[in-house]
Amino acid sequence: MGSIAITNGTLVDGAGTRRADLLIQNGVIAEVGEKLDGDTIIDADGLVVTPGFVDLQVHFREPGGEEAETIQTGSRGAALGGFTAVVVMPNTTPTIDSAAVVRQIHDLSIDALCEVVPSAAITVDRDGEALAPMAELVRSGVRMFTDDGVGVQDARMMRTALEYASGLSHLADGFEIVLAQHCEVDALAAGGAMHEGEWSSRLGMPGQPAEAEELMIARDVALARLTDGRVHFQHVTTARGVDLIRAAKAEGLKVTGEATPHYLCLDHSAVASFDTVFKVNPPLRTPADVTAIKAGLLDGTLDAIATDHAPHTRQDKERPFLDAPPGMIGVETAFAIANTELGADIEKLVELLSINPARIAGIDDRHGGPIEAGRPANLALLDLDEQWTITGAALASRSSNTPFEGRSVRGKIRHTIWNGDLVVTNGEATR
Repeated sequence: MGSIAITNGTLVDGAGTRRADLLIQNGVIAEVGEKLDGDTIIDADGLVVTPGFVDLQVHFREPGGEEAETIQTGSRGAALGGFTAVVVMPNTTPTIDSAAVVRQIHDLSIDALCEVVPSAAITVDRDGEALAPMAELVRSGVRMFTDDGVGVQDARMMRTALEYASGLSHLADGFEIVLAQHCEVDALAAGGAMHEGEWSSRLGMPGQPAEAEELMIARDVALARLTDGRVHFQHVTTARGVDLIRAAKAEGLKVTGEATPHYLCLDHSAVASFDTVFKVNPPLRTPADVTAIKAGLLDGTLDAIATDHAPHTRQDKERPFLDAPPGMIGVETAFAIANTELGADIEKLVELLSINPARIAGIDDRHGGPIEAGRPANLALLDLDEQWTITGAALASRSSNTPFEGRSVRGKIRHTIWNGDLVVTNGEATR
């Protein structure tokens, strides 16, 4: 591929903000300086150049659910959203619980528009009965394990998994393996279709209490203390959950947490429409919880913004509310929602969308790092002020179940560069 010069841009990374040109050659940043030239010139005047974003939680459905999404369509949406890497969840068919399925994911990702990083299940088939072959999976490159969508219900099983994972870092170049948890106690949450509270009472809808999430967070904080293991809390939704993570961090425990864009600006009142696009798991919570999630992201209690991108076919989402599957798409709109709703400066957004998630996923050797010579050229070029309106039908995903239909947002990805390849230019995917 030819060289790319990015001129007149404002660079934002962990080292701060400055004006400079970039020269990209052979997939890496060859030079950072002034008045640089290349085979392709991108004038970034008025744009911000950042490390490419990293999504810690996406569902690209392949293999097994290709009618809703494929790795190709999902990665195209991710690239259009500024992501140069995504961590795909293991709830595929078959489940990602063996090295053979990890290899299948890699094979399916050959033509993807970003790096597709497989996570793997903590337990075989995510059923909570037996540990997955974690050592084999770590040898195949897995760095994050999760029973995504169900959570490990048995405390002894979770303790065993943490103890086992803690002894596998020698297989991962010293990286401490992460167990990511969907925090939900089934005994309290089963049958609930939305948050249990004022609106579930008004609507006569079975609800999931906040305590279903908070009890598992509290349990896994205790297990992190007991085992000295690393726990990452996925899509935190409650104020008390944020408080528990804040206290655990103050204690020095190895815990991290994430929030998703929809929990920054939607609450349980949205379900009053009975539109299944607002059905998600964990459910939309109260306005007070929304405020607490924002505060947790801004003060560093929550480390990352992940999308939990969960596409579903129109037929599935058109079922009655109680029967419809939970989930929302979000890779293409995450930056715009965060930029519009969180009230954070671009330096903080880069930390939440790029630097921290790359570190948590163990891919910071190639994503989320400083913009400097010798680093892989994984970059996003952003227009912080462009106004646009979200329309599900116009998004790259094979599904259109966005909860932000018709919402006006601020901030647009203009270009995305992955391994030196211009995969998005002027807001359009190149393949």
